[in-house]
Amino acid sequence: MANTSRTKPGEERIVTAQGPNPFEKIQNTYELNQKPINTIVTIVLIAVIGYFGYLKLYKAPRDEKAATAVSFAQRYFQADSVNLALNGDGQHAGFLSVIKRYSGTNTANLCHYYAGVCYLHMGDFNNAVKYLKDFDGKGTLLEYQADGDLGDAYMEIGNVQKGIEYYNKAAENKDDLLAPIYLYRAGLAYEKNNQPEEAKKAYITIRDNYPKSMQARDMDKYLAHLGVLNQ
Repeated sequence: MANTSRTKPGEERIVTAQGPNPFEKIQNTYELNQKPINTIVTIVLIAVIGYFGYLKLYKAPRDEKAATAVSFAQRYFQADSVNLALNGDGQHAGFLSVIKRYSGTNTANLCHYYAGVCYLHMGDFNNAVKYLKDFDGKGTLLEYQADGDLGDAYMEIGNVQKGIEYYNKAAENKDDLLAPIYLYRAGLAYEKNNQPEEAKKAYITIRDNYPKSMQARDMDKYLAHLGVLNQ
């Protein structure tokens, strides 16, 4: 709506009515809701400060201590002393102790992998499955190695279908060394599971995609066994 004001006799000046100032609306809204807004901001700030405090003052020191604690277990593991690596030597912690004492750290996560492999070598295949499945190796080469080890463990406890599943997962990385190894094991597992066509596919993939691998040398023999000649 427009208002009029006279400037000279007989003249009118049109004055346009102004709407409310948007900044005033924001200020009014804030003033009306000041207490809940301040409460929310305070909670967010406390959460952010608490998170970074947790990383800096709690998690980082624990990660460092865990990395130091696991060093002797890793040495035993490299020397194939898997029992000492797993359980410690009475003076130095083993992988199981590090998992318990430093739960939530990157080192404890890695220890799940080591523990799984130790149990695999010790013939305790159910515990091997348990610890390998608890390991989170996503985005690392150990992700595929762990999948391959899980395939071995499942095969040992007679779960061939699961063995095949994890062998195929391990081969997904397409690494020239690991992929043909696990494709070969998947092929053998397919044969054991009465799936010859799937076994053929695994062997042909090795022969054609990984011709320089050790496994490729015998693929014609395995394929001939399944009735595939010069295909």
